[in-house]
Amino acid sequence: MTNQSEQSTPTNNGPLAGIRVLELGSLIAGPFASRMLGEFGAEVIKVETPGSGDPIRKWRVLHEGNSLWWAVQARNKKSITLNLKTEDGLAVLRKLIESADMLVENFRPGQLEKWGLSPEQLQAMNPALIVVRLSGYGQTGPYKDRPGFGAIAESIGGMRFLSGDTDRPPVRVGISIGDSLAGLHAVIGALMALQHRHKTGKGQVVDVALYESVFNMMESLLPEYDFAGVVRKRSGASLPGIVPSNTYTCGCGGFIVIGGNGDAIFKRLMIAIGRTDFAENPDMASNDGRVRHTELIDSTIAQWCQERRIDDALEVLEKADVPASKIYSIEDIVQDPQFAARGMIEEHAFGENRTLKVPGVVPKLSETPGQTRWLGPKLGEHNAQVLADLGYSAEDIQRMADDGVI
Repeated sequence: MTNQSEQSTPTNNGPLAGIRVLELGSLIAGPFASRMLGEFGAEVIKVETPGSGDPIRKWRVLHEGNSLWWAVQARNKKSITLNLKTEDGLAVLRKLIESADMLVENFRPGQLEKWGLSPEQLQAMNPALIVVRLSGYGQTGPYKDRPGFGAIAESIGGMRFLSGDTDRPPVRVGISIGDSLAGLHAVIGALMALQHRHKTGKGQVVDVALYESVFNMMESLLPEYDFAGVVRKRSGASLPGIVPSNTYTCGCGGFIVIGGNGDAIFKRLMIAIGRTDFAENPDMASNDGRVRHTELIDSTIAQWCQERRIDDALEVLEKADVPASKIYSIEDIVQDPQFAARGMIEEHAFGENRTLKVPGVVPKLSETPGQTRWLGPKLGEHNAQVLADLGYSAEDIQRMADDGVI
């Protein structure tokens, strides 16, 4: 039977073609980063534990033993299995490191060092290697040895304190946003390090802390506290200090988000909903004045929405050129023509007789766009290929399989 990764695999013309990325670790932050590198052409070799593999293979909805999430998180990656508790397994890992351009890992700090793979030792093995390290709190500081998942990073980085309604406990976004933000920062750091290597020939360590990746998104939180003693708190669906920007309920029960906070946009919005008095009010002409009338403005918009079905409200706002949208479910996303026009809903062969929709690749590059060459591989699917490329014979590979090394 033909492996999924061998079925009409598109030609790799990505900007990172020729870059070999070695992925160590599991779950979300590190694998998200190497996934993006792979989408733009890097050869990503993922090292997994024999017999079990990355735990994300078993998260959420499963198909034939692997999660549907895995199909996306591990797309374009090669899977090999290595028992890193054995000397033979570590020997293979060292060979891979010598051949790699980047190493992406998201262990708790100190794990690489236990294997004799500290940054100094890695540099001695491969001076051009870029080492991307993701962890909850970074490689230094008093918290560095603490376990740190994305939920913890969102909490300590300031995001959770701002999320939810004013009279209820903080809530979480329904995805692992802290991990993904760290993955994005890791990709940015890796590409900057790659540019530095182009100039100098030398690699370096990219140290990404999950909590810092969240904290980097906190806009003016810190200077407002330092300068004015303001501790921003939860504000429900509104955007505090920026008026009007909120979620409103329409008469049909649908939810609509309206961003009328630009000065000219606010004027168009008020005219569209029949409040020319607000549109011409000089005290509401700029945001600092509108903030003083937040409750009045919001209640006025809320009443207008409540008197209309969501489609009717959206039609009025679109004609007035006011940013607005219903809150999409995944069903809405799949049916939306904008997602389709931008190639954000891809469909690929999945198993024997069906296909699977997966998210498209971002960002969009005009000359070297990213692509999905294959979906997440089977555990150890590329053992023979990768080990043969490293110079191991068929007999060596069979021996390692018999000894539980792979």
